[in-house]
Amino acid sequence: MSGDDHAWMARALQLARKGLYSTHPNPRVGCVIVKHGALVGEGWHVRAGEPHAEVHALRQAGARAAGATAYVTLEPCSHYGRTPPCAEALVKAGVGRVVAAMQDPNPQVAGRGLALLRSVGIEVASGVLESEARAVNAGFIKRMETGLPYLRAKLAMSLDGRTAMASGESQWITGPAARAEVQRLRAQSSVVLTGADTVLMDDARLTVRAAELGLDEETTALALQRPPLRVLVDGRLRVPLEAPFFQAGPALVATSADEQAAYYRAAGHELLALPGAARQVDLHALLRELATRGANEVLLEAGPRLAGAFAALGLIDEYQIFVAAKFLGSTARPLLDLPLERMRDARELRIADIRAVGYDWKITAVPHT
Repeated sequence: MSGDDHAWMARALQLARKGLYSTHPNPRVGCVIVKHGALVGEGWHVRAGEPHAEVHALRQAGARAAGATAYVTLEPCSHYGRTPPCAEALVKAGVGRVVAAMQDPNPQVAGRGLALLRSVGIEVASGVLESEARAVNAGFIKRMETGLPYLRAKLAMSLDGRTAMASGESQWITGPAARAEVQRLRAQSSVVLTGADTVLMDDARLTVRAAELGLDEETTALALQRPPLRVLVDGRLRVPLEAPFFQAGPALVATSADEQAAYYRAAGHELLALPGAARQVDLHALLRELATRGANEVLLEAGPRLAGAFAALGLIDEYQIFVAAKFLGSTARPLLDLPLERMRDARELRIADIRAVGYDWKITAVPHT
């Protein structure tokens, strides 16, 4: 691989990230077509059901695609879905070489696209900037490989590790810049997941608010066209239908029994019974169900009890922790309800990133493996 290969793939990844808020349940993909060292076409997948990145790039390149090199952030698809196979489109265009960042984890593709290209004499390479490509589609990859979505937990705390006063009051720990960052996390997620305590205490709606996104007009419009599914974990159905959460639009309620399913359905919501122990919701089963519905990324915005329950089960893939420069005191509520007795029981994390967000700090951490 040459330095040029890496440079052109980096451009393709830039294009792929343009689909951060709109491609669900499809992966985010970018494509660049280069001939004699010059860019002749580029494109990105905008939303499910519309042309893939390769098609947009080939349309722009036209006849210049013949003999060119196509750089794609994900192996070109080889099956018929809502759109024709991109591998066949590249063959018909007469490209001479295809460079993929990674193989598609989708069992319907899984190497078949690259094999098709090789079979007709097209030079194929794979693995260029693969780690970066995997990061762009962490949710899609996990869903394809494990049958579970990528679960990202958003937590906000004070410097002394507290999330709310003893009364439950928590608005606002962090400032406007951090709240805008959370809005963008919601917008890129397939699902926003919360618990009854959060909805009851904060009158939470968990919606994406355009005015707080801080994105350009085009990207904001794309994000609002595909709002995340709002999911409430409420094992005992404590949240009334008159609550702001339900008034904000259709929602899915995960509970331990479905006796009131018709009641919720009549109000425009779905009730899903996933009984676990002690009248609690089976959280693992909930994530698996969300994956079957095409959820790639799930954002958990919940209080210490529900967040602690997910953490205890080892279901959280990434923590987005917002830290405000204030103390809430020793009687305030902890970050997670996760009782641990011995130092050897401590949950170790690897900090992937720390950055300032306005007057606050954001820590991105993942479980240490």
